[in-house]
Amino acid sequence: MSTVTSSTGLLHNESIPSNRKKIIVLGSGPNRIGQGIEFDYCCVHGLMAIKECGYEAIMVNCNPETVSTDFDIADKLYFEPVFWEHLWEIIELEQPEGVIVQLGGQTALKLAKKLVEKGVKIIGTSFDSMDIAEDRGRFSDLLRDLEIPYPQYGTAYDVDEAVEVANRVGYPVLVRPSYVLGGQRMRIVINDDEVEKAVISLLKHIPGNKILIDHFLDRCQEAEVDAIFDGENFHVMGVMEHIEPAGIHSGDSNAVLPAFNLTPLEVTTLEYYSEKIARALDIRGLINIQFAVKDGQVYVIEANPRASRTTPFIAKAYGIPYLNIATKVMLGEKKLTDFTFEKKLEGFAIKEPVFSFNKFPGVNKELGPEMKSTGEAIRFVKDLRDPYFRKLYKERSMNLSK
Repeated sequence: MSTVTSSTGLLHNESIPSNRKKIIVLGSGPNRIGQGIEFDYCCVHGLMAIKECGYEAIMVNCNPETVSTDFDIADKLYFEPVFWEHLWEIIELEQPEGVIVQLGGQTALKLAKKLVEKGVKIIGTSFDSMDIAEDRGRFSDLLRDLEIPYPQYGTAYDVDEAVEVANRVGYPVLVRPSYVLGGQRMRIVINDDEVEKAVISLLKHIPGNKILIDHFLDRCQEAEVDAIFDGENFHVMGVMEHIEPAGIHSGDSNAVLPAFNLTPLEVTTLEYYSEKIARALDIRGLINIQFAVKDGQVYVIEANPRASRTTPFIAKAYGIPYLNIATKVMLGEKKLTDFTFEKKLEGFAIKEPVFSFNKFPGVNKELGPEMKSTGEAIRFVKDLRDPYFRKLYKERSMNLSK
């Protein structure tokens, strides 16, 4: 909290709250693999939208290298760790109308439960809807009810249960924890011994976490959809197709916008399933959904009820202020029908992962379900005959680990 020690040795607060209606935006904290500058872009555009709607925009973040912590972006900045103890003191002092957790990646999203328990309003999608999407087991149950295909799965809490589930769903399997970003501790395994090792390692580093075991759809095409839903209207921001096959984390993949190799029917199915999920979760604002496509069949892998690292990529590629629009939808100030969407992209945009292997010479450079990239860039190509794209597509499986 912004406190200083006076000459008498007593602490006093140097933050004076205003009488204006306020919205707090949670950032993603220090840059780390899995979340960083992409979410800073989201926070900055969200703050601008909040101010345009007449609210006092309050930013909580602790990274000095991000634009969201510049002195002139928010009406008020709390340069504090994005931890519950710090956040609760700020909320008690400022008494905001609500808190936005959709723009700060997984760090912000993890605080949603405590906010709800304390009676603080979450702006946009409700905590329960977020929890359904975040809890791999609950989400798979939702897909089953919606009759949307998904890889066979099971949940486990120890090694014996995990081995039993893996044999039931069929190898190869993806072993992963719930509530993580960047593919933390995710492993693709092909037998009982590897399942045991993966689960022991996972529980050692993330004790008590529920383990999800999915049948891994080997050598299929991966795609993802970013969209906005306002409770009535659904808008697809973009459909991206990954160049690399499934098995490489989406943050490490080259993603092409728009899709270049999927059939019109497959793209339509992606969009149809996305809208069905957004309506079922009663999303307000942003959602990202990841898919696997194999033999013409579309499977849902996961959904993220927040801004994703590809949201800024799509906004820049199409030249549309999607974060501004989504924030106004979250606040309930606007509907999607209040905006016009003119996508200005000519040709294709490619999201390129940026790696820092030269700074970490001992790190394994093979790519898999655990994210290793430290950033991303955009490359524009006029068509698929572009030499850069052709080289990427030719080498798409070279760094895939097994």
